[in-house]
Parts: sequence; structure tokens; C-alpha cells
Amino acid sequence: MTLWSFWSCFLLACIHLYPFHLKLGARAEITFPRLANRFYPLEVTSPKARVIRKSAEIQVSLKVSDRNEVFNRSETEGTAAARSTYEQGVKNETLIRNDTAVNYFNNLKIPDKKCDNISTGVTEAPKRTFSIREKRKRSVGVSYNENLDRSITGEAQSSVESVQGASNFRSEYRRTGEESRGSNARQSEPHLDTSTFALSGDSAHNQAMVHWSGQNSSVILILTKLYDFNLGAVTESSLWRSTDYGSTYTKLNDKVGSRTVLSYLYVCPTNKQKILMLSDPEVESAVLISSDEGASFAKYPINFNVLSLLFHPAQENWILAYSHDYKLYSSMNFGKEWQLVHENVMPGRFYWAAMGLDRESDVVHIETRIAKGRAQYVKCRAQRCTEGNRQYLFPGHVDTNSLVVQDEYVFTQVTKSGRASYFVSYMRESFRQMKLPKYCLPKDMHIISTDEKQVFAAVQEWNQNNTYSLYISDSPGVYFILSLENLRTSRGPAGNLLVDFYKVEGINGMYLANKIVDNLIKTFITYNKGQTWALLPAPTTDVSGNNLHCILPFCSLHLHLEMSENPYTSGPITSKKSVPGIIVATGNVGTELSSTNLGMFITSDAGNSWRQIFDEEYNIWFLDNGGALLAVLHATTPIRQLWISLDEGKKWDRHSFSLVPLYVDGVLMEPESDNHIITFFGHFSHRSEWQLIKIDYKGLFSRRCMDGDYQTWYLHNKGELCVMGEKQIYMKRRPGYRCMLAQDYSRISSSEPCLCTAYDFECDYGWERQADGKCSPAFWFNPNGVAKSCSSSQSFLNSTGYRKVLSNNCKERGRNVYSPKRVACHPRAPQGLHLSTSHGELSATIGSNVTFMIHLDNGESPSTSIQLDFGDGIKITYSNLSRTENGIRHIYRATGIYRVMATAENSLGSDSSTLFLHITSPVDRVYLSAPIVAVREKAANLTAVVWPSHTRTLTFFWWFENSSEPIITLEGSISHMFLREGKNKVTVQVASGGTVLEDSKVITVKEFFRSLLLSFSPALDEHNPDIPEWREDIGRVVRTALSQQVSGVPENQLMVSLYPGLPTTAELFILPDEQMSSEHKKRSEEALDTILDIYVTALNQGLVQFELKANIRIVVYMTQQTLAPLVDSNAIHSGSAMLMLISVVFVGIAAFFIYKFKRKIPWIHVETEDRHEKDPEVISTVGQNDAMSKVKLSEFPSQKELMEKELEGRSRGGFGRSMERIVTREFPNCTNV
Repeated sequence: MTLWSFWSCFLLACIHLYPFHLKLGARAEITFPRLANRFYPLEVTSPKARVIRKSAEIQVSLKVSDRNEVFNRSETEGTAAARSTYEQGVKNETLIRNDTAVNYFNNLKIPDKKCDNISTGVTEAPKRTFSIREKRKRSVGVSYNENLDRSITGEAQSSVESVQGASNFRSEYRRTGEESRGSNARQSEPHLDTSTFALSGDSAHNQAMVHWSGQNSSVILILTKLYDFNLGAVTESSLWRSTDYGSTYTKLNDKVGSRTVLSYLYVCPTNKQKILMLSDPEVESAVLISSDEGASFAKYPINFNVLSLLFHPAQENWILAYSHDYKLYSSMNFGKEWQLVHENVMPGRFYWAAMGLDRESDVVHIETRIAKGRAQYVKCRAQRCTEGNRQYLFPGHVDTNSLVVQDEYVFTQVTKSGRASYFVSYMRESFRQMKLPKYCLPKDMHIISTDEKQVFAAVQEWNQNNTYSLYISDSPGVYFILSLENLRTSRGPAGNLLVDFYKVEGINGMYLANKIVDNLIKTFITYNKGQTWALLPAPTTDVSGNNLHCILPFCSLHLHLEMSENPYTSGPITSKKSVPGIIVATGNVGTELSSTNLGMFITSDAGNSWRQIFDEEYNIWFLDNGGALLAVLHATTPIRQLWISLDEGKKWDRHSFSLVPLYVDGVLMEPESDNHIITFFGHFSHRSEWQLIKIDYKGLFSRRCMDGDYQTWYLHNKGELCVMGEKQIYMKRRPGYRCMLAQDYSRISSSEPCLCTAYDFECDYGWERQADGKCSPAFWFNPNGVAKSCSSSQSFLNSTGYRKVLSNNCKERGRNVYSPKRVACHPRAPQGLHLSTSHGELSATIGSNVTFMIHLDNGESPSTSIQLDFGDGIKITYSNLSRTENGIRHIYRATGIYRVMATAENSLGSDSSTLFLHITSPVDRVYLSAPIVAVREKAANLTAVVWPSHTRTLTFFWWFENSSEPIITLEGSISHMFLREGKNKVTVQVASGGTVLEDSKVITVKEFFRSLLLSFSPALDEHNPDIPEWREDIGRVVRTALSQQVSGVPENQLMVSLYPGLPTTAELFILPDEQMSSEHKKRSEEALDTILDIYVTALNQGLVQFELKANIRIVVYMTQQTLAPLVDSNAIHSGSAMLMLISVVFVGIAAFFIYKFKRKIPWIHVETEDRHEKDPEVISTVGQNDAMSKVKLSEFPSQKELMEKELEGRSRGGFGRSMERIVTREFPNCTNV
């Protein structure tokens, strides 16, 4: 008992003597970075709310000047943790570039207005509104000591301590100085003026929101709240107001109503004097409005629950409000009256008009949900959004949570057949599909930035799992090229993507990115907007002056690029537009990025050299328009000192800002201001009230800077002065000078354009940069087959494979090999005519407007006429193609299937395209399995495989050649005999209820042919996405290689068909010469045999090769030998007799095994001999001899089984394929027909 009493007393004494305080680790998430003025209040929890502190959770969204502003309520319901909400003024907020782009584009996510710091999602803007939320536990029965807080209030000067030679500090990077100065220090010496104020009477409040009006205003508003987690509501609130930059505060509860419980505080982004506050809806639903920075308020009741607000970028009284029941309201008098705009609005998918882009300033862009997974893009005016006044600008439905309106761009997404397509509208023009490299096949896409009329996108390709690749677009945001592969990414608390990608402030074209190389995370830098990337050089010495033997590329500097999610901290990396070239970041030196042994590093020359300034983590801010640096230790213990440097971090002054150590919860400052005031807020202990310490650092400076206080420095990239096409000279204050920077001084002294080089240009769409720096066409891209427009002149600009980097200012002189070349238009026959509906569907309802879209790959628009036959007796003709750019609309008045045909014609030829339109029937998915080569007058088997499978619920419509009526079946297989040689198009449509789908194949019909089975180097399997388009392109490349590298046989005599699945295999078909008459059939067959022998020899020797991409060559082999063996002739035996004998033996054995054991031979297409029998017999394409053994159709393997793997790959939407697919199919023997 005595022992128990002793330990009890000992523990109690420890608790009272050591008021522990854990680290406040803030986590923030920028919900809608793009939002120019979209705000989501954050909550700050009082440390006294719980004895045990947990990591803070923060949601923040900050303002960008002249943009829309949204304040979104942070959910106060949740775990038993208290939260507090701080919101600061809109205009002066420091936008935190979160490690993510968070505007969901279904998977596509868009950042805030200007993605200056892309890894954090926001840029720096004049003012801020924010709040912090932290979870804490409250100890029961603990009495609070309030005397401690009040005893500290008052004003005092801080002391500047000399730390040279101090045991805890290193003189190498600390400023030497005089001994400590007390409160009577001379004003001419560097000093800080401080004052402390405690928010007395609110000791029970566990949440707070802060707003600093900014624009050199002295007003600060603080809303403190008590959130009861048992009730799930705010039960008490207090509103505090300061008019002297935070020296003193006055409680305003009487002005807003003593019984009123306030929940949120918002500020107008275009007029900081206008304040809007929400009362807690559990008590009353009302808004309180002030037009004099909170000096007075008026209350107005509302009949809905506000979830978020969006302020107009120019009109101070216009607000959009989003409610919990998915309704959007608008107010044109700053919240006094509200009107319903639209119902079923998706959260966060509403946007005000952009000035200069939308005709009316009160236009609203909205995404409305119409069904599960389907939405519509609606445009209307805020006060006139009735059905008759709404515009539907995107032709068809879009995916939910996909609409994003950002700057000059509107993005949306449509998913069909499991594959997502992304669309963009530039300058409010018609939507166009975004084009990535053909085999990028994105599984996920996030828009990182839309700076400088260009789109940066993080794309997860089909073969990527935990990484993304960086792609950069042209100005319209349509054509994208690869910049950097394998970016490091992670997921935020809400599942949002965090991309390690950071835009350096103040330097055009300079970015930092973390890339995964051999499973190691390394930091790279670019000076030319992603054309070339390089590792960061490490400092030569550490913070103690010891040499660092770190040699590139084996060792380098690595930085953490995720910007702070907490608006009260600086985050691991920071730069500022007003001080170009200076970057401060947390990182480490070594082979990869680490989370331990971190230090602080700084560069003063835009990343060319780095210095270590601290060996611990610090929060560092820019003061005095970037002329000074403020450092505060990122510690779990209370502190009372801060560090200030006036010479770019070479030396540091230590100052005391409080007589009692403070647990620092955050630091507030007004950027781009001349008042030189900082506010620290926190607590002296977990029991104390909120403490606000005002710091005036104007005493650090003796005067304003003059012309002689500045020096120049040259921007360069490892000694190369031409950066982004120009030589730039910057101005900055001389290190160590104690003068205040003017807010409007010019940072750029001079700039001079340089002559253009290859790296001032990026590779154009479809081109790839090779090891020698030149751009060459990708294997899938045909630069001569690109559609060219000659509609306005007799010539056009043809790409040379390069396009100039946007915002690059290089000067072209004389003949430039990189710029597009003007090429004369040559008369061409129309070729590649495509007909489709605007929705991409093959069905419509009766009476609806069907819009047909016509696209011509090649041809002259002015001289090419277009005729469209709608199939219902109505035809329409246009004199030229340009008149059909916006589509052709038609209304069908009766149900049925209509054969719609478009014909393009000029004096040199014509082309046509056919579409079969089902009225009232939507589309599903089908795959047509058919031989690519068939024998004339021999029936060929065709199979339609449907996914998912259906049982006798489908109707199959088969269209052959130019037939006006289809063959209708209830089974998915049919036999058809082709009566004429040449190319025959087969189209199958499958209808199930209101759903229709189709697939087409072109079958080449010949009287005879030869074939070989091909295989490839294993490297081809690693780049096989297993989709039809890829197989078609590889087949074309192999055909060209076989024609040019071996025999010189014309390509029109060769056909190569790749089979689905792995390993990659193909079949080569050798067709007879079309110019040889039918009378010379025997000679033609002999010629085919000769060509076959040549290819067998060449393939066996590995002579056929092609280049897939740089440094990857693929060798084509023959899978099996021909059925006719090679026989050595000698004097004893007759060669012809021996060949005949062996042939007879092989044919007999093959026929016996096929008939006796009923072997199923996959991938050998069979043809019906007698189509009138109940169980038709078929003959293999192995031979034409009618006397050969026959296999019954019922015994032949199902085509559905053969195509199962293909459909599984397509069901994944083409985003990628599993590398673990098991291939069970057999290789067929090569066939001679």
C-alpha cells in the first residue's frame, strides 16, 4: 500500500511538472485548387482541448486574385476530435500548392487557377482565408490555470542573441553580433517589437477561424467555437475583432446577437470590407452580413443549408451557394435574397463565367446528374436558368464529376466500352478529343496546370501502377507529348492524387520533379519546360563545413516537393516570384530521397548550386517582399526564438519573440504588404487560452533601399546563359544590406533573345526525341498521312517534327530547320471518309435530333462535295466539306434500321462511308471473328462474340458488301460464300432490347493463296497492350519489312494478321498477283511457292527485322516449317517421287488424326462445303482438295472460346493488360491454299 501511494504521488507530480505537448503536424487538402476564389474553411483545435495531441487535419483553399472564390464548409461531424476553423481574408492568402491536382475529372483532376507550385495545388496570391483542424483529447477533471496566460501580455522588444561559438549553434551559418540586448536596446540596432494578447473567456472553445482583411488593413477577425462531439453541433461561439493589426481584440457577441451561434466566416474576394457569416443550422438558418469589416452586422434568414459558396470574380455582390440536397442557389445582393438555379448539381461542379471568354458575366457552368454515372454539361444565366434558357454545349452525356472550367479551357470525360475519352474546349469553342500518343492508353488522368495557355497532365499509362507520366500539350490542349516518365505519386486522405511536381516561382520554364529510377526516388530539374531533365548537384559541404563527397550521377541532392497543406506553415519547399532564383527546401544528400536525416537547403542561383543551412526541419518564410528569410524550428516542444537572415541564408540572427516558450500552432503574415507584421498563435501549455503574439519586424531595417543597394545576377543553366530562348539579368538586394525593399521594384534588369536551338523546340505530336536529340516519327505515326487543310489557301504548314516551346522567346534567323514548312496543296482524291453520330452511338429515339459528323482524312475541302443519304428517302448535298464541320442534323419519324451513307467526291475520285442507325435501340459491345482472307465460292464461317454473353436474347444483323437488306439470325454464327474476288466488308450488328452494337471486318477474297505463321522477339510482348489498333499497326510494319527487306514483293500482295493474346504471333498471307490472268493459275501458284520458300529461308535466318522504338529492334521468325518438307535429291532416289511419297504420307497421317481423334485446331478458319445439311461439314483452309477428310462444325472449337481473352482485354477499356495472363491456345500449322 505504501509503495502504491508512493508511485501514485510520483506520477501525479510528473503530470503537474511536465505539461507535455506533442507536435502539431498539420495535414491539409486543397479540395479545388483551380478555384480561383473557392474556399473551404479549415479548423484549428485548441491544444487545451485534449492533453494528448494528435496530428492535425487541415482543409484549405485559398484565393487567386481576379478569380472565382468558393468557401466550402469543412465537415464538423466525425471522430471524437475537436477541430477549429481558421479562415483568413481572400485576397492576401498564400495559396498552398498541394502535392496534388484535386479537381476530379472523374479520374481527371484539375488544380487551381495558376499552378505555380503544382505539387501543392495553389499559387501565391495577395490574401488568404483559411482554417486549421486538429484532433485532440480533453482530460476529464483537469483545472485550467488562466493566470499563466494573462501574466505574459504586454509589449516588449525582442532580443538579438550572438551565437558565434555557441555549443548549440554553428557560427558558419549564423550571423555574428553583439551580446544579448534587453528591452532597452537602441532602436538603430536590429530588433523586433512584440505584444501578446490572450482570448480570455473562451477557454472551453476548441475551434477557431481567423481572417486578416489585408490590403494594408489593420482589421483581424477571429471566430472561436465550442463543438460538442456528442451532439454533433456547435453550442457556443465568440467573434473577436482587432483594429490595430492584432495588438488588442474586442468581443463582438453583442453585435451579432448574444444567442446567435456562428459556424463559418467568409470574406468577399473583391471587397474585403464585406463579411458573410453563417449561423449554425442546428439553432437557426441565417446569414449575417457586414459591409464595414465586421464593425456592424445584419441578419437575413435562409431556407436551405449552405455547404459551400462561390463568389463572382468581378461582381462583389454575386454569390453561388451549394446546399446539402444538391441544389444550387444564386444571390445578386450579397446573400440578402436567394434564387434556385438548378437541382441535381454535382458537388463542386459549378463555375462562374470567365471574364473575356463568356459573353455574359452572370453565366454559370454546371454539371447536372441525370442517371447513375451519367451527367450533362449545362450553361445558363444565374437568374434565368429555366429549361428554355439552358444550353447543352457538349454533344451527349458526360461522366459524373468530370466537368472542369479552368482559365481558357473546359474539360470533360466520356467513358464508352470501358475506355475513357477526354475532351477539351479551348476559348469556349467546340469540344475536341484530347490526343495522347497512340499507345499511351491512359488508365487515369489528372490536369496539373493550365498556365500560359498550355496544359500539363499527369497520365497513368496502361502499363503503370504506382507512377504517372508527365505530358504537355499545345495551346488548344489537344495534342500531348511525353515530358517525364515515372513521376512519384501518392494519395491524400480523401483519395486525391498527390504528384511530386513543383513549379519554381519567378523563373519561366523551371520545374522540379521526383522520379522513380530503379525503385529509387530522385529529384530532377528542368530549365526548358520539360525538354531535358537533370539531377540536382549536392552541396560541397554540410552545415558544419565538412566536405561532402557526393558525385553525380551516383549521388545528388533530393528534395521533398509536397507543398504545405497547412496554411500556417511554409511546407518543405518554398520559392517566391519577387525573389527569382532563391529556393528553400527540405531534403537530403545521397542516392535517393529519404524521410530521415533531413536538413534545410537553399539555392541563390536557380538550382545550379546549393548550400545546407540547417540540419533540422524548419519552417521558412520570405519577409520584406522576399528580401529576408524567417526560420522557425519545426519542433514538438515549445520555443521562444526565431531566426532571420538578410543575406540569403548565409548568416542568421536569433531573436526572442516571447518571454515564455510557446507551442507554435502557426504563423500568419500578410504577403505583398508594407506593414512588416507577423502574428504567431499558439498556447503556453495545453491548459492555456489562445495566445496571439504580434511581431513587428520593421526594426530590422534602417532605411528603404536605394539604387546602390542592388546588384545583378545572370540566370543560367550550368553556365549556359540562354534559358527559355533568352538571356536574363535579374536585380536583387545586396546580401546583408539592412534596407527595406520597395514593393514595386523591377526584378528583371534586362533580357535579350537568343538564337533558336533544337531544345527550344519540343517534339511534335507523333514524334519522339532520340538519343542524338533529334525528333523522329514514332513507329505508329505516319507523318505523310496526317490530314492537311487547304481550305483557305493553296498551301499549308507541314510539321517538321518540332513545335516551339510555349513562352520560349528564342529568335529565329534565316532558314530554320525546326519551324513548320509551307507546302503547296496538291489535288487529291478523297480518302478516309468517316461517318458517325455526334454521340458516337448507333441508336436514337423517334423524333430526336440526330447529328451526323463527317470526317475526311485526306482530300481537298473546297473542291470536295459531300452527299448524305439518311436512309429514309431524304438526301442532302453540300458543295464542300467545310460546311459540315458543325454536323448535319436529321429527325427520324419512324422506327427501324436505316442505312445512312456519306459520299465524298471530287474530280479525282470518291470515297464513301456507311452507318447503320437503329432508332430507339442503344448500343452494346460485339466482336466479329472472321478470316482476313477467304477463298472465292467457298463458304467462310463468321462469328459474333458478345460481351457479356447473352443466351437467345440477341438479334444478329449481317450486312455483306453493298447489300440493301441484312441477313437476320438468332445465333451468333453464320456461313457466307463470297462470289467475287477483292475486298469485301462485313458488318454485324447485335440488338438486345434497346441496345445495339456493331463490328466490321474487311475480308480479302482470292481464288488461292499461301500463308505462314510468324512469331517475334520476346521484347515485343513487353510492349503489347493487346488491343486491335496495336495489332493492325504492327501488322502494317511487318508487312513493310517483309516487302522491302527480303523479296521486293509489292505490299498489296502481302497481308499480316496478328492474333490476340501472348506470346505475340501472326499469320502472313501471300496473295497472287492481281495483274496475272486466270489462265495462268498454275504459273501463279508456282510463283507463290517460290515467294514462300524465300520467306521461309529469310525468316529462319532472322533477316526480317523492324524498329519498335529507339534501341528496340524486333526480329520476325517463322513459327513452324511448311507442310512440304525439304528433300535432298541424290542419284539413287528420284526427287519428285520421294517428294510425292512423303507428301502422300503426311497428308494421309494428318487426315487420319483429324478424323480419328477429332482434334480441334484453333485459329484455322474453316469454310462450309454443304450449307444445306443439318450438321454442315467444313473444309480447312489447309487445302482445296474436296476429297480431303472433313470435320463437322459441331466438333470444331467455339469461336467464343477462342476470343475469350480478347474480350477480357477489351472489357478493361484498353487501359492496360495484366502481365500475368495465361495463354493456352495452340499455334496452328502454316497453310498452303
